[in-house]
Amino acid sequence: MMTLTQKKQEFAVFCIESVAARMGVTGAEIYAELYRLGAVEPLLFDSYEVLHTQSKERIVDEVMQVMREWKEREQHGRS
Repeated sequence: MMTLTQKKQEFAVFCIESVAARMGVTGAEIYAELYRLGAVEPLLFDSYEVLHTQSKERIVDEVMQVMREWKEREQHGRS
């Protein structure tokens, strides 16, 4: 039986690889961008209870939207 931590890790990999497939890039690239934005923990692990009940399409949409919003916020913070 998997622990909750293991389930969250497996879910994070699923999310990263699913986003990568939709964007046509590697999972490593998506992970690097999420890590750079500081989104791995709050988006993929802390939101596990809510996100893991959603469809794959909804999860990918959510992750991509958060990435866009955090990039925009980052860019506005620099100007």
